[in-house]
Parts: sequence; C-alpha cells; structure tokens
Amino acid sequence: MNEPEHPTLYLIDGSSYFHRAYHALPPLTTRAGEPTGALLGVANMVRRLLNESHPEYLAVVFDARGKNFRHRLYPAYKANRPPLPAELAAQFKPLTELLEALGIPLLQIPDVEADDVIATLAKKAGEAGWRCVISASDKDLAQLVDDRVVLIDTMSNRRYDAAGVRRRFGVEPGQIGDYLALVGDSSDNIPGVPGIGPKTAAKLLEKYHDLDQLLASRDALGDKLAARFEAAQHLPLSRQLVRLRDDLELDVAPADLKRQPAKSAELRALLERFEFRQWLDEVGGQGAAAPAAGRTAVEVGTPHYRAIRDRRAFETLLAELARQEAFVFDLETTSLNVLDAEIVGIALALEPDSGIYIPLAHEGPGAAPQLDRDEVLARLKPLFESAKPAKIGQNLKYDLNVLHRAGIRLAGIADDTMLESYVLNSTITRHDMDALARHYLHRRTITYEEVAGKGARQIPFAQVAVERATEYAAEDAEVTYALHRYLAPRLAALPGPARVYREIEMPLVPVLAAMERSGVLVDRDRLTAYSRELEKRLYALEQKAYEVAGAPFNLGSPKQLGEVLFERLKLEVIAKTPGGQPATGEEVLQELAGRHPLPGLLLEHRALAKLKNTYTDRLVDEIHPVTGRVHTSFHQAVAATGRLSSSQPNLQNIPARTEEGRRIRKAFIAPPGKRLLALDYSQIELRIMAHLSGDEGLLAAFHNGADIHRATAAEVFGVPQDKVSGEQRRAAKAINFGLMYGMSAFGLARQLGIEQDAAKTWMATYFERYPGVRRFMEQIRRQAREQGYVETLFGRRLWLSDIASRNPARRQAAERAAVNAPMQGTAADIIKRAMITTADWLAESGADAALVLQVHDELVLEVGVPDLPTVRDRVAALMRGAAELAVPLDVDAGDGADWEAAH
Repeated sequence: MNEPEHPTLYLIDGSSYFHRAYHALPPLTTRAGEPTGALLGVANMVRRLLNESHPEYLAVVFDARGKNFRHRLYPAYKANRPPLPAELAAQFKPLTELLEALGIPLLQIPDVEADDVIATLAKKAGEAGWRCVISASDKDLAQLVDDRVVLIDTMSNRRYDAAGVRRRFGVEPGQIGDYLALVGDSSDNIPGVPGIGPKTAAKLLEKYHDLDQLLASRDALGDKLAARFEAAQHLPLSRQLVRLRDDLELDVAPADLKRQPAKSAELRALLERFEFRQWLDEVGGQGAAAPAAGRTAVEVGTPHYRAIRDRRAFETLLAELARQEAFVFDLETTSLNVLDAEIVGIALALEPDSGIYIPLAHEGPGAAPQLDRDEVLARLKPLFESAKPAKIGQNLKYDLNVLHRAGIRLAGIADDTMLESYVLNSTITRHDMDALARHYLHRRTITYEEVAGKGARQIPFAQVAVERATEYAAEDAEVTYALHRYLAPRLAALPGPARVYREIEMPLVPVLAAMERSGVLVDRDRLTAYSRELEKRLYALEQKAYEVAGAPFNLGSPKQLGEVLFERLKLEVIAKTPGGQPATGEEVLQELAGRHPLPGLLLEHRALAKLKNTYTDRLVDEIHPVTGRVHTSFHQAVAATGRLSSSQPNLQNIPARTEEGRRIRKAFIAPPGKRLLALDYSQIELRIMAHLSGDEGLLAAFHNGADIHRATAAEVFGVPQDKVSGEQRRAAKAINFGLMYGMSAFGLARQLGIEQDAAKTWMATYFERYPGVRRFMEQIRRQAREQGYVETLFGRRLWLSDIASRNPARRQAAERAAVNAPMQGTAADIIKRAMITTADWLAESGADAALVLQVHDELVLEVGVPDLPTVRDRVAALMRGAAELAVPLDVDAGDGADWEAAH
C-alpha cells in the first residue's frame, strides 16, 4: 500500500516582492489618486502562483515593522537603505486587505524578518515530511534549499533546487551563509572581506568547506589573502547577520496555513477600488459574467494554440478576421533584414489566451500539408490593406516593411505594444516582447534559440517543425494580445503620455518604415579611398607613438599602455579601474595630454580607428547588393528621452565638426538628377530652455535674432556684443550647453582649461543675468523629487528612479537628467512631429522627394532638382511650425550633391 503523499507548503516572501514590484513597475494610481503600482505587481505574482500551482497550504510573510535583533547586533544593519517612500507605505495595508480577501494567511512576527519566519516554517515542514516551495527574490533564502525545499523567483520564473543553487553561486546551499559573509551584502549593509568577490569566495569554500576551517587555515592562504582576513575582524558578526534563524517559537505550524475560500464580495470591492479592470472582469465585476463553474476567482485561461493547414480552416479564419474590430498579427520570416525577408508563416490572435499560426513555407519532414503562400497572402491582402479591422503588433515597423516587400500596403495600424511600453515608461525595462512578457505579465516566453538552436547549429525558421513553430509563433501573437490588454488602459489613464503615443509615436511608424526602405546612396569608391588614407595615418601615428614611448607596444592593450604611461614614462596615475589597475580611458588621456605627447597621439589614434572601423569600413559592408544603398534601422524605443537612434549602421554619431567627419558625410551622395537637402533646427534646445524658463534675457535675445552665445558672453563678461572675443564666445557656448546637461563648475573648468574658481564666477554671473534659468532648474528638480518624473512640452514622461537615492552620485545624475530631459525630449518630439507632417505633405503633393535620414535635430531629403525650391521652402515651414514656443524656431537649410555640401 502506498503511503499518502505529504502536502506542500508554499511560503511567499511578501516584503521582497513588495519592494521589488515598487521599483519595477511605473507608479500607477487610480483616478482618485491612490497609488497601486507595487500592489499590482505583488498581486500579479501571487495570482500566477495560485493559477500555476494551486497551493492548498501557503502563507505570505512580511518583515516586522521597525528594527529587529540584527540591528541590536549591528546598528549599521540596513543603514544605507532610504526611508520607505510614502507612496509605497500607503500600499501596504491595501495589499494585506487584498491578500486576506483571497483567503491567504498572512504572517508578520515582531523582532525578526520574513526570512527567519520562512526558515523556521520550512524546517518544521521538513520535519513533518512535507515539501516546501519558497517564492522569493532574496538570495539569502538559497541557504534553505535541500531535497525537500526549492526556491522559486516567481517574477523571473527561475527555479532553484540544490543543483540550481550550485550553478548560480558555485557553492552548496548549506554554504550560502558563509559565502554571503565572505562577499558581504551591500543591500543590507553587511561588510564582507575586502577584495573577496563571488568567484574567490566559491573557490575558498570548495577547498575549505566552511568559514571555520577557512579561518583556521589562514596561514596557508598566502600573505595577500591572509592580510585581507586579518583586516576583516567583523567576519564572525557578518556570518551571524546573514545566517537565518530557523528556531523561532511560532504560534502557527504548517498545518495551520491552509488557504481559505476567497471572499468574493470583498475581493470585487477591492478590485473596483484599485481599478484592476481585467481581474475584475474575470471575477464577474462591473456587470461581467460570473466565473464559470469550477473556476477559481483568480484563475486565468490556459493559452490554446492551433495551426491552420487546410483550406476549409483558412476560409473559416478569414470570416472570423472580417468580423473583428481588431486583431494581433506577427510575421515569421527568413531574415531580420526587411529587404531580404521572405514570409515563412503568419501568427494571429483574435481573443485572449488564444493564438493561431498559418505555416506557409516550412520545409522538411512533417511540413505538409501547408497552404500556398501566394494564395494566402492574396486572400489576406484586402484585410491588411483596409483600415478595418485595426492591426495590433509588437514592433510593427518590421512587419509593415516585410508586407510591403510582399506587395501588401498595411493599413489600419492601431497599436504597437513596444511603443505602448516605451511611452508608459521608457526606462523600466527593454521593450522587446520577451522582456515585456517577463516584466508586465511575469511570463517566460519561448525563445528563438529554443526552437531554432544557437550559433553555428542554428537552423532557419523554415526548417523548424510546424508543431514547434506553432507553439513559438502563436505564443508571440497571444502574448502580444495580452500585453496590449495590460498596457493600453494604463497608458490611456495618463493624458500626456497617451497623447505622445497617439499623436507622435504611432504616426511615426510608417514614416520611419518608408525611410528604411528608401535608404541613402553611398559612394563606395570614395569611402574605400578614405579608408586606405586612414589606414596610412593610423600606421604613422603608431610609429610616432613607438618613437615617443621608446619602444613598440600594443596601443589597444590597457595593460601594456599602463606600463608605458605610468612605469616607463612615470606619468601620474589619475584614476584606477575597479580591479585596481591604472585607468587609461579617454578622460585620463585627455588630462595627461598636456604633460606628455604620447596621450595626445593615443587619443588621435583612437578617434581615427573608431572612424575607420565604424564608418569607412562598415558603411561599405552595409551597402545593399540589390539597391546599392545603405538602409539604416531607426529605433523608436531605445533612447530614454524620446530621441531616435539607428543601427546597421549607426548614423547618429558621425562627427559633425571635424574634418574627418565631414569627409565621411561627403560619401553620402544624391543620385543623378537629384540633390540632398539638409534642414537643421538652429539651437533648438536653447530655444526650448528659453520657452520653459521664461527668462526675459533669453527670450529677448532670440526674438532679436542675436547670436545667443555672443549675447551670453556679453552678459557674463560685461562687454558690448561687438567687443566679445572668440574665446569669450566659446566659454559662453560651453556654459549655455553645459547648463542643459547639468555641468558643474569643475566640468566647465576642465572643458575650458581654466581655474575652477573662475568657472564658478562665470556660472554665478550667468545666473545673475538669466535668473529665470536658475528658477526653472530649481523648479524642475523639485518637481522631479515630488513626482518621480519630468515631462516634455508635449507630455512625454521620463521617470527618474534615482531622484531620491541616498547615493549622491546616482541622485545627482538623476537631477542632471531631470534638467536636461524636458529640453532634449521636447526637441525629439518636435522633430518627430515635423517628420510626420513632412511625410504627409510629400504624399499629398506628389513632389519628387523623400525623407532619407534623421540625425538629432536634422532632416535629410533626396529631392529632384526641379522640385528643390518648393520642397525646401515647404519643409522648412513645416519644421518651424512643429511647435508653438515663446521664441521662433529657426531652421537652416542647404542642398548639395552630397551631405556635406548640403551644410
């Protein structure tokens, strides 16, 4: 007879997830202003655990309020942690109410931490023959893992048994306490042994097994290690602090922690109060149908995926699609390059928890039956080219261009989950689908490598078995549907970001797609010749560096460079790397350049090598064999402030004011019968500063058409504008632009090569002459501290997670970002608006012109010579009209046979 199976106890570290959710999710609020971000994060994690594991016995454990026995042992314990933010503290009671309504036991034991309560209950469960699952994000709890206890990080879906702990930390679970004592724990302010990192700690414990044997063997460690341990007199205390107590006297036993039935009425009332609409619908709130029989109040559907492989099923699907108001689609292709990509299959989602895949070009055993690709695309073409149904996707720009290559002009582009997430909070996570699923849905998705393999063994998607391809592709569509349902209402609740999404980011998608398809013509021969010239110059610089150094060395080796600079030449060590070696980075070389000729040669060599490797060589490789043009990829969801970036190749960082940069721009050319037209906003961020600050001096300077740097120099140095010297104008320019990036007097002094006291005096004079700028900077920093974000003129938000950090460097960096983001972000919004109106006008006018490049504040068009005057005047007017500021927007326009000549 088989013995009855012992129960499993689930223990959730509520405190760790509460704090983690607060920092991971945007600071959401209800319409009444009640904060709910952390509440929602923990609730979703708990729901996932309930739905996937259906625990009968469980508890959510929280840290007790105030200090505990560890503070008495070590008063500095957790002293580096900032006070609990008010908006987080306000969510604790609502969280406990929500968990109680779900029937989940809650524990909060005085004078100890949640980890100690979990350790004690896990031990009791093991002694009773139970299994235990600990759900937490705290590495301390890894020391509890054994043959009956596993640790799960529900947010990342990582599961640690004993083998998992060994892989993660390099030590056995029972050694985790000693391991943490050796490396320290910065989050709890527990000191480790100086110079002992994770790898060294793991090696020492592998050899000596535990801390007692290690300390007893100090004499065998060598002088360097022994000295470190000799200095670490706190080590026994650190071990005492990190070890968990498993001997607490608790009033509850595992058998007392049985989950109770959910309190439906209370749960619905709380969900209505917190405006958790999706969850409310599932439990039958707000008029929604009650849950189906046998379904728990928090249960979500199990995704269902199917493949369409015959004509009858496809006809049914077409009829379903035609009835939809909107649907999600995603293409599986042969390449990430849209100019070469062929469609392998189409994934669709028409409703929650459901995904469909239409395989069209799979090869190999089991691929048949499949529908004919051309026929399927022809039947789908009217739907894709119609404004209705609306189309939803993830990174729709890619799919739009692939369909364009297949002869389908996608219409009805409604929503893009990548952009929804990006506009909601640009800094919170990456915005690819896998990252969004982990972050917002707490789901781990199937990766491409899991279905197609890695590296040299990776197979084309067309060779992936249809059954496996269906799981992967249909999941993409289904997850995108789920992401849209999650993100759309949260974005809609924020008027400013919602406006940026609807009026700027989404309309920009087809504009960027067309620019990528168009590309720009590049002169291969000119680039190749310049690359050879750079190669000769680099060789000459190397020889000169060897001569100055006294012997040859590897200019790319930090170790050899450090030996030459600091041992052979005896130059001063300016800074050190985290590993303790003398630093040889650009800032160090710039500071040393005035003391010896070698650092200057190295800086010049690095700059030329970067140009050669990044542009003159790379651009030639990027010329498409069919079009003969370079087709960069524009990225909307990368830069936190809203600026566009580009890759393959990156055209944003070509130096604009150096001879070398100009030589590269000359390689971007117009085809016969056309010219390149370049239009550039003049000093747009300074104009935005004038508008936002309302400073009378700045406003007057721009309205009078003055040279703003000359006008600033006149104010700062107290001279008439016509008497301002070139050096004074250069200093004023550094101040004007430096202030927008939070430059300090120290930074200004370094940039201009002046004494710091002089820089302080200049900056103080600047603020005296332009007091509105000082008021604006103080106001925006205060606003950032109060709100946690700043906004552009159009409502784009930049969240600043470090604005209240107790780490001065991180807090100051956030303050600098707070000052700069409204200017840089507004400039990004303005040029995006100009791109949209320009593209619309070009389409309506029928002019022989196309947008081909966007770089920071500049637009570049390829224009037929007869249309050049009209296009230049009209686009310049559209750019000037892209925003209404308190000062005029000024646009410089020029044209030429190449990009450089157009400036």
